[in-house]
Amino acid sequence: MITLRRSEERGRAAGNGIDSRFGFSFADYHDPAHVRFSVLRVLNEDLLAPGAGFPEHPHGDMEIVTYLLDGVLEHQDSLGHRYQMRRGDLQCMTAGQGIRHSERNPSERESTHLFQIWLFPSSKGLQPEYQQAYFSDDEKRRHLRLLVSPDGRAGSVRIHQDVSLYATLLSPGQGIDYEIAAGRRVYLQLATGRLELDGKLLEEGDAAKVEGLASVSFTAAADSTELLLFDLP
Repeated sequence: MITLRRSEERGRAAGNGIDSRFGFSFADYHDPAHVRFSVLRVLNEDLLAPGAGFPEHPHGDMEIVTYLLDGVLEHQDSLGHRYQMRRGDLQCMTAGQGIRHSERNPSERESTHLFQIWLFPSSKGLQPEYQQAYFSDDEKRRHLRLLVSPDGRAGSVRIHQDVSLYATLLSPGQGIDYEIAAGRRVYLQLATGRLELDGKLLEEGDAAKVEGLASVSFTAAADSTELLLFDLP
């Protein structure tokens, strides 16, 4: 079964130079039908105006992945890391026993566009950890590039959960068939472009839950179609 989640159905919050869309319940937005999907708890799409950002705040017992679409994002945390992310960069924090961090757009002219992803870890009380990696656009073209996995295979970032996160960049007419192992499910998040999925057209920002199927097939219907695929328990 494939269940669509249209972009305009997501929660939204705007203010202080931040415009956010929430795929699942978050902060003051609560939707009982969209609290989580498997171990995927948060999928926020954030647009930060120049100079805007999130001041230092705490996290615990969560795997937090940041996927940058455009612009620059400056990260600082209580472990002593300070890093400016650009397109292609991916970071992951294991909040575990507790970590504090801040994120802001340091640019004076350009906005920053990103996805913030929270996943429940396989166990609580883990040692806090920070990782980062770079994945070029060329690595994602016409096939699924593994970004995050439980074992760090193929140069991916290792997280403490049985989740594989992929990204792909497709041109019109290019498609991918993805096999789904028994007992697994998939969540698709269209970041940019348009996508044909199961006879339905997904527009930028749309998402889809895939359950009880052995495979899923999709084809790009616009230039610069960028998709995130979560393979979940």
